[in-house]
Amino acid sequence: MLSYQHSYHAGNLADVHKHALLATMLDYLTRKDKPLSYIETHAGRGVYALDAPEATKTQEAAQGIGRIEGADWFAPDHPYSRALQATRQAHGRVAYPGSPMIAASLLRPVDSLHLCELHPKEFAALRAAMAPHGGIFHQKDGLQMALALCPPTPRRGLLLIDPSYEVKADYATLPRVIAQIARKWNVGTLALWYPILAAQPHRPMVRALRADHPEALLHEVRFPPAREGHGMTGSGMFVLNPPWGLADEAARLGALFQGL
Repeated sequence: MLSYQHSYHAGNLADVHKHALLATMLDYLTRKDKPLSYIETHAGRGVYALDAPEATKTQEAAQGIGRIEGADWFAPDHPYSRALQATRQAHGRVAYPGSPMIAASLLRPVDSLHLCELHPKEFAALRAAMAPHGGIFHQKDGLQMALALCPPTPRRGLLLIDPSYEVKADYATLPRVIAQIARKWNVGTLALWYPILAAQPHRPMVRALRADHPEALLHEVRFPPAREGHGMTGSGMFVLNPPWGLADEAARLGALFQGL
């Protein structure tokens, strides 16, 4: 299935949670004077216009990044704020960075960038948006790409797995794939994002992940639905080998989300 397009959801509260944690991880990893690899399995189009018809139809960005920036959750020197500012300077004030653009904003010339997207139109938009930043683009199944690529060169680095979950089997498949990748790349930071929906399909997946990786960081936040009838009421991140400081940022974000 290839029906999902993130343009309808870019900048929502789940993006704020996911991207703030991603930026925090990359900020720490790039402090060391050693190159790293950034790999993303479901990259989307890289950058989004929050005044596009898709975004204005759902109003998820208005309830997300629009609301959060007005509440001053992130200082100007926070890596998430820096990525937002860099994207707006390059693409206009209503632009919002997807995770590939956040990564490109924070990575250095010595770092490697691998971005995978299967949807043909999203892949074309991704390559057009991200080509100035370099990197390698893969139009194939993201999990298969990660299994083939890991362990990458350089060996330090971060893998973001961020599927749409439009294929319900993903919930059962991901613990097995993550275990395989972790065995191959035991020093990599492996980050999985998942939505929290009213029916809670994530729960068996999270139980399996915690059983296999009890040392990993698990962080979930809850928030009001973006609109009446909207099914997503939270966001989760599961991180193997979390960088130093991530738990503190997650706790800070958790307290902020509780105040919504």
